[in-house]
Parts: sequence; C-alpha cells; structure tokens
Amino acid sequence: MKSKTLNRTLPLATFEAAYQLLQQMAELPGAIWLSDDAYADSQNLENSSERFAAVVSEHFSALLRGNLLDEFATNGHKHSEKNLPSQLNVQLTFEPGAIANFLSPLADKLAEITPAPSWQIDIRALKQGIKNIQPNSAVIQSEFTLNLLDILAANASPNNPRPLHSQTEIEGKSAPKVIDPETLQSQIAETVNQLQIASPCISFCQPVEDALQQQLEQERLLNQVTTQIRQSLELPVILSKAVERVREFLEVDRLLIYQFEKVPAPHNRELAKEIFAPVSESGEIPKNSGSYLYLGRVTYEALANDTISSVLNFSEGAQCFTNGVIDREKYRKGLALCVADVETTYSSQPCFLELMRRAKVRAKLLVPIVVQDELWGLLIAHQCTVRHWEESKKTFLRHIAEHLAIAIYQAELYAQVQQEKRTSEQRVIERTRELRDALVAAQSASLAKSEFLAAMSHELRTPLTCVIGISDTLLRWSYGKVGSKEVPVQKQRQYLQTIRDSGDHLLELINDILDLSQVEAGKAVLKVSEFSLSKLASQSLHALKEKAAAKGVDLVQEQRIKQECDRFIADPRRLRQILFNLLGNAIKFTPEGGRVILRVWVTEDKNRRPEVRHPGIAPAGSTAVFQIKDTGIGIPEDQRSLLFQKFQQLDSPYRREYGGTGLGLALTKQLVELHGGAIEVNSTVDVGSTFTVFIPIQTQSKDESTKFTYEKSNSSLPLHSSSRGSLVLIEEDEEIAMLICDILTAAGLQVVWMIEGSAAVEQIELLQPTAVIVDMRLPGMNGCEIIHQLRQKPATENIKILALSAKEIPADEISSVTAGANDCLVKPIDPEQLLDKIISLMAGIGNG
Repeated sequence: MKSKTLNRTLPLATFEAAYQLLQQMAELPGAIWLSDDAYADSQNLENSSERFAAVVSEHFSALLRGNLLDEFATNGHKHSEKNLPSQLNVQLTFEPGAIANFLSPLADKLAEITPAPSWQIDIRALKQGIKNIQPNSAVIQSEFTLNLLDILAANASPNNPRPLHSQTEIEGKSAPKVIDPETLQSQIAETVNQLQIASPCISFCQPVEDALQQQLEQERLLNQVTTQIRQSLELPVILSKAVERVREFLEVDRLLIYQFEKVPAPHNRELAKEIFAPVSESGEIPKNSGSYLYLGRVTYEALANDTISSVLNFSEGAQCFTNGVIDREKYRKGLALCVADVETTYSSQPCFLELMRRAKVRAKLLVPIVVQDELWGLLIAHQCTVRHWEESKKTFLRHIAEHLAIAIYQAELYAQVQQEKRTSEQRVIERTRELRDALVAAQSASLAKSEFLAAMSHELRTPLTCVIGISDTLLRWSYGKVGSKEVPVQKQRQYLQTIRDSGDHLLELINDILDLSQVEAGKAVLKVSEFSLSKLASQSLHALKEKAAAKGVDLVQEQRIKQECDRFIADPRRLRQILFNLLGNAIKFTPEGGRVILRVWVTEDKNRRPEVRHPGIAPAGSTAVFQIKDTGIGIPEDQRSLLFQKFQQLDSPYRREYGGTGLGLALTKQLVELHGGAIEVNSTVDVGSTFTVFIPIQTQSKDESTKFTYEKSNSSLPLHSSSRGSLVLIEEDEEIAMLICDILTAAGLQVVWMIEGSAAVEQIELLQPTAVIVDMRLPGMNGCEIIHQLRQKPATENIKILALSAKEIPADEISSVTAGANDCLVKPIDPEQLLDKIISLMAGIGNG
C-alpha cells in the first residue's frame, strides 16, 4: 500500500495555514498537541530550520513537517524571524507508524528535561497516545481533507515552479473505482501533487483527478445528509432536501421516493386484486400474505427542469406488477436494480412498459429503503434517455438510502415519543382534573356534613332541652321544692305531653338517619307483600289529620283507584314512610287556610297482557302513582336541585322558620329508587308544589306467593278437624322461623316458636303439642340431643318430630341419623313440602 504522505514545496503562508488547520484539530476531545515552538523553547533552539506540528488523538492523528529552503538555511547560517524564507519542503502524513517514529524520540527527550517546562505537557499521556495511534476516522479525515484542499487550491497555479522533490506516482491507469476512506487520503495527496505538473501531463492525469474530485463530492454530500439528519427530526424536510441534492449530484432527470403504506386487506379477493399489492409470478395474490396490503405512491420528487413531467402522488396498479416486476422480499433483502433501457428490460411486460413511457422514463436506477428489516420505500432515479449506470452511482445511491433509513427510523421513534408524551400529558391533565373534582367533591361533602351536624345539633338539643327542663320541673314539684302549691292535673298532662312529643320527634329523627344510612350502604331490603292501596292511603292521611287540623290546613284525599287494581305488591312500610314524609312536608310548608290533596291511582302497561289475571290484584307491569299537591310557599327554580341531596336544606329563611334536618326528601328519593321508581316535582313560588311518586309493582318471591296462596285457601287444606292442633318450632334463624310460622298459621295451626334447645324439652313436655319441628343445627344443645331426650321421656316418646336438615337424608336413614325423627325436610324451606310433611305426620301416615 502506498504511504499516506503529502510531499510538496509550499509557500510559507500556505504552510502556516495548514499549521493552523492542524492546530484546530487539536481541539478534539482527548487530543495532544506538540509543535516545534514548544520543543524549541524546552531545548533553547531559537533558530532551528525545521518546523513541525503533530496531533495525537483516538480518532485523528497527523504530523506536519516543513524544512526551510533558502540559501542561508542551506549554508547553515542563522537567520532572524524578519528574514524568513518564502519556500518550505512540506510533508504531511497520517501514517500511524511514521507519526510514532517521529514523536517517540521527542517524548523521551522531553521526559529528561528538568525542571518541567511551563507548558507542562503530560509526558505519560503523550507516550501512551503514541503507542495507541489508530487509523483516522473516515468522517473526521474527510472534513480535514476538504479543508486542506481549499488551502492547497488557493496555491494551485500553472505558473508555480515544479517541485524540487520527486512526486508520488499514481497507481494504475484504469477507470476509477470505489475508494475506501483510508485509501482516499493517499490518493488525494498524489492528486494534489499532480495538480502542479506541467501542461503536457495534465491531459494524462485529468480523468483520475475528475474521479477523485467526484469521490470527494460524494463524501461531501453524504456528510451533508448525515449533518441534516443530526440537526433535524422533521422527516419531510430531510427527505425533500436529500432528494434535491442527490438529483443534482447524479445529474438525472428525475429522482423520487416511492413510499409503501401498510393497510388492512379487503375481504373481497377480487377487489384486493385491483389494489396495489405484492403479487407472485403467476399474478395471484399470495395466500399467506396476511391480512395486510402494501399500497405505494410517490411522496417526494425532484425534477431537473420544468419540461420533465411530475409523477408526484402517482400510484401504480397491481395489474402492472406481474411476472416479478416488483418483488418485495428481494427488495427487503437489499436488491438494487439498474435498468439502462426500459424498452429492452420490460419488453415482456407491456403494461408496466406503458407506465414507463407515460412518465418518459428510458433508464432507471432503484435502491430500497429498508427500515428495521421492513421495506419502507424505494429511492428511484429516472433518466429520459438511455444511460448505463456506473457502479459508483449505484453504491452512492445505496449509501444515501441507508442514511435516509436511519433518518426515517429516528423520525418514527421521535413521533412515537411525541405521541406518548402527548398521551402522558393528556393523562396527567385528566388525572389532575379528576383529582380536582374529587377534591371539590370532598370539600363540598365536608361542608355539607358540617352544615348537617350544625342543623342536627339544633334539632337534637331543642327536644332534649325541653325534656330535661320539664322533667326537672316535675321532679322539683314532686319533692315540694316549688312551694306548697299543688300542680294542677291539667298542667301535669301538658308537661307530660310535651315530653312525649319531644321524644317522638327525637325518635323520628334517629329513624330517618338510620334508614338513610341503611339505604346508602345497600343493606336496606324491601319486604314485599300484597296490600290495599286505598287502605294504605287512608291510614296515612288519617295519621296526619290532627297535625293538619292543628295548623289549620285542609287535608283531602282524591281516590282514583279501580276496584280490580286495589291490591298492589310492594313494601307497604316503606310506602307509608314515603307518604308520611311528603304529606308532612306539605302540611309544614302550607300556611293556615291552605289545602293538601293526596291523589292515588294505578296505571297499567297496555303492552303487557298477563295470561292469568287475579281478581282485585293489579296486573304485572302496573305502576302505582301517588301525587301530593299543596298550596304552600313553593320552591324557587334555582333551589330545586338541592331538594333531594343528602345533608342539604334550602338556603333561605324557610329553614329557620320551619325547622327540619333536610333528611326527609333525601330518604324519600332513596326509598322510591329502591322500588325502581321515580319522583318528580313541580313548584311555583307562593302558589304551591306538586310531588308525584311512581312505584312499579314488585315481583313476589315464591315463598311469599305461596304464603299468600295458603292464607287465601287455608280452609281447603286436607286437615281433619280432629288433627288441627299446636306445633312447637325450635329454630334459631329468625327469617326461617317467621316463614314457617306464617305458613303454618295460615293453615290454621297454632305454632309456638322456641329459640334455645336447652329449655325446649321441658316446655314440650308441658305443652304436649301435636308435632315438633326441630332444626338439627342449633347452638348449645343440637337437634339430635333434643330428639334423643324427647324419645327417652314417656310423655313425649311418641310425639311426631320433623327434622330440618341442611342436606338430603335417605328415607331409610332418617331415624338413625336424626336420633329418632319421623321425617326430614331439607332447607331452604319449600312451603308445599312443609305442609305435605306436616299433614302426613298429623294424619298418622309418617315414617315413624
């Protein structure tokens, strides 16, 4: 390999410029600079005829030497700085061995200097750097070489004298080929030398000079593309500028980027053939192509002049890609395509050839742009005339495509990061909004609770103060501390009535709080049963008659219930509570002489026709409507939203004038919604308000419906009059016990319910019931022990016993498993089975 050394005769000004350029390279990180100035100072050599400068670093090392050529230096005479010669024999080398051979002796001499020089060079670092000199980085070497050529070009002239030293010969005289960065510097040095050869040799060296100059231009353009990628993440800017610059360098008529887009494949296979997609040589869409197609179009374009037609946004049809015109897999693996004449290459593909003719393409050069092992697009050069593409053009375009792939990947990553950033920012905003809303809600709830506690404090203290005060007065009178005067009976009754009223008020208040808490906690359960709507309305109205009369309010009922719909299924206790709250509020806020009207009616769902309709019972889908209308003070429009809120009262003088905790309507709304109903309000200030409640008919459970059936038809049970009697039930669970008691009582039997088994045996011995029902799982004394003791006593040894068990017991094992029971019933209780077994036992047909 030729030595990478530039050997020239140069003017002093040119040497100084090269000296300063090398000194700039010493600013690289970790670089060590050593020059003749520092060495001369350390050796006290003021008039040395040799100049040198060296840079040693990890990525770039160089040595510049210059020997003076005037007659004074030749004869060995000393000269002053004012009489500097104008010419120097200059050597510039990048060879690691040559640099190390020159600097190693200097480093040894510098290490022997005592005391250490003022500039304090790190001798150990210098020796280590000399030992580890590596070939230069191609990027840094290219930048330095380009700057050096600018300096040398300023000195290049046909009139310059021939160099005094022999020139380096140029290797070979063949056509130019691709040169790697290390070899490039050697050939640059040789080329620069040739620039000074006399004109007879210029024609011989010109092709090589042009090839090397073109190689430099390629390096310069690649460096600019790389710099653009580093400076910007805007992909459109990078691609558009790169396309324009590359077109100018390749001197082609058109340069474009054909970009692919991955889209879901249509379900219609025939339609898929009409869309651009990769196809096999047979022209069929591959069966294993997945559920995606790759649509392509021209996204970037650069034209040589206005006469060249534009193909921007052009997309080629799938029918023109048969017989291997496009092979995505080969392109993905890096296939580059050179076509000198499309008329020859695509003569067998008339459709695709017609496309090329319409675009006025005669020759083309194509390289793929592969991003993360996926074919992103194609970089295509078009020529309108026949053109044979040089290998260097193909290699250069491939390098450009590789750099663009890096830029595309970086842009996609940047876009992904930006999207994630925007998503994260949006999540932060949403989360902040949620936290702010939660904080506002918490502050509002805290304020509402504070107001509620303040109101509750007043509501609780007032009746309690009254009770304590009047009770204290009565106690003082009873002990004779208020004088000898006796308290009239009427006065005592007034005091006692006040105490009773205060107690009722406290009880009502506590019940409202407990009911509301149960409903909010989801622990409130409706106890659905059948009842009379008209009777419920009349009872509710009658209970508030005295309160209305005391205030001078007329309480009226307008009943619109049809006889066949009077029986309704819901929770009567909760409905009565709803009516009490609404009627009570209406009376409270209606002035003297006013009127409160209660209207009740039932609406039927005309779209639902029951198969069997029971007489007097509202059919399925019916809704009971309760309407309470008053002529009271009314409710302002802006305060209606507070009516049904918890811990809220209307912020007006009404609260102080009429009192109350604000729990009534909140509880009413909860109870209505517990039934699956709704409540509406219409009000006009100083005219009155109307509250309308809609309660849909509820569905009765099997146990409740069976219970009602037996209540209605207990006279038809096949029980002989002589067999009717009493039964004893020993059951701890209140719900099960109440169900059994209701069923048996409806059948005309007397039931005695006992909870504990310890005293049950003695009670049964005294009562002598017809039958005993015993739960096998009881706390303390269990069912087996009770049955065993009953069988041991003469008075109860023949009594009929029905055992309640959690699991099925075979008929032939009942007596042994239960210690002597006649029969067994499995929980949960089935009313029909219960009655059947009781009838069998009492009729003497049991198993015992």
